[in-house]
Amino acid sequence: MTTNASIKIDDKEISLPIMVGSEGEKAVDARNLRKDTGYIFYDQGYGNTGSCESSVTYLDGENGVLRHRGYPIDQLAEHSDFIETAYLVIYGELPNEKKRKEFGALLRTNAVIETQMQRIFEGFPKDAPPMAMLSSIANSLAAYYPELATNNFEKDLQNFDLAAAMAISKIRTIGAMIYRHSKGLPFVHPKDLPFCDNFLHMMFSEPYQDYVVIPEVAKALNLLLLMHADHEQNCSTSTVRMVGSSGANLFTSISAGINALSGPLHGGANAAVMHMLQSIHDEGDDGTRFIAAAKSGTKGNRLMGFGHAVYRNFDPRAKVIGAACDVVLKKLGKSDPLLDIAKNLEQAALKDDYFVSRKLYPNVDFYSGIIFRALGIPTSMFTVMFAIGRAPGWIANWREVASNAKGRIYRPRQIYVGPTQRDYVPISKRA
Repeated sequence: MTTNASIKIDDKEISLPIMVGSEGEKAVDARNLRKDTGYIFYDQGYGNTGSCESSVTYLDGENGVLRHRGYPIDQLAEHSDFIETAYLVIYGELPNEKKRKEFGALLRTNAVIETQMQRIFEGFPKDAPPMAMLSSIANSLAAYYPELATNNFEKDLQNFDLAAAMAISKIRTIGAMIYRHSKGLPFVHPKDLPFCDNFLHMMFSEPYQDYVVIPEVAKALNLLLLMHADHEQNCSTSTVRMVGSSGANLFTSISAGINALSGPLHGGANAAVMHMLQSIHDEGDDGTRFIAAAKSGTKGNRLMGFGHAVYRNFDPRAKVIGAACDVVLKKLGKSDPLLDIAKNLEQAALKDDYFVSRKLYPNVDFYSGIIFRALGIPTSMFTVMFAIGRAPGWIANWREVASNAKGRIYRPRQIYVGPTQRDYVPISKRA
């Protein structure tokens, strides 16, 4: 096999090493290109650039493959749960019974948001964007627990287990508190319950009446969080790595990831699906006219939740969640016109040659939005739910950066296209 690639610059042939990943992914190692030649590779948006080596997640978009630490996502969905998968993503191996109990105990004992920290919520208006609140309050963990957030990799890694469990558990609690703050409801303290049951309890319990968790609902939420646990070097994960590369602590780096996730082109996709369905309903359509318009190209830009930027085949997560969607809706007996429209769109996408030939299958955002709505979670909270699920992936990637003794601060290059040098003109002489 070829071990080097060559490029020709100014009649000079440059030899560059070839890197090969464990799944056969190939890359040209251009780390010394600028030093040796003065040139860089231009790759707008880093879509064809490898910024790191990682052992967390393998994604093959061409063939619809997603594996965490080698385990296929469908096997994890069938046999595992969110907490076990979170442990796997963070630590690299499935936990034995002892380690699973220890990890669960760390999560339970670090679920509470202390009274002093709760006062942060008082400074936010009730209609504050939930993701803005989540990023701010997650970042404040570094202020409330400075011994876990020293901005020194060696020290922070010594306390990594506690910091990781605290991030996962408290972000979940903060998410529930954000919801109740927006509703003007009193906060509900966590109880000694499984992770997802506890979240539903903190979200939906009424005064003097605890929320009764339906097993199928908790199972569906567990599955949704598992499906979002990690997804390779996406926008928010690469943001966590970039911020972490400066030496920033885990909480600060996660807060940066939350901000990246809040963008409508990233974590806001499932909310966009619901807005699309609401728009169809408002027009008195059951989806039929919308599908015809989408096929004609007049409304193609509004077809949200179909296709994927990475997958050129079916999103493997969507297959799992699509099946769960049917089970949840049947169990809850939900009568919702938006859900009926969603089912019409789904059937069209799976059977109509227009969608099939273009590989415009429903993706994970399409189904997750439907399930979240069925569970009673408002659209404004969808991206917060995404963040709760993605926390393990962010943590795992931060740990890789912090553990790399030969790591360097991330510093992309650019191609400058602004004015060349010019002399300063006093304001009195400017036109």
